[in-house]
Amino acid sequence: MNRIHATAGALSGLVAVAAGAFGAHALRGRLTPDMLQVFETGARYQMYHALALLLAAYVCGVPPRPTGVWAGRLFLTGTVLFSGSLYAVALTGISSFGAVTPLGGIAFLAGWICLALAARRG
Repeated sequence: MNRIHATAGALSGLVAVAAGAFGAHALRGRLTPDMLQVFETGARYQMYHALALLLAAYVCGVPPRPTGVWAGRLFLTGTVLFSGSLYAVALTGISSFGAVTPLGGIAFLAGWICLALAARRG
């Protein structure tokens, strides 16, 4: 198991739960329903990919498979770009942060491809 990916996955899950609770309690009434939905989408995708990071850590194996390592890196990058940009849009109202979101989505897709390759070769 890749400890870096496992640690990153656990911490990302922690942040996703905290963001979800923050959105549900502290932001309700402060954000428009549309912006609250944007924030919640960021938290939901962060949680999905926190779990994917844990799976990537498991699939990496010993010795680590390069595709498993790349899967974890791409999931982490995707989380920062995708969820981070959605959090920024919702909290600041600056829609230009949304231009980064598709790059995070591409990183997520590439991560899933790498994970599939790592699992197939395992």
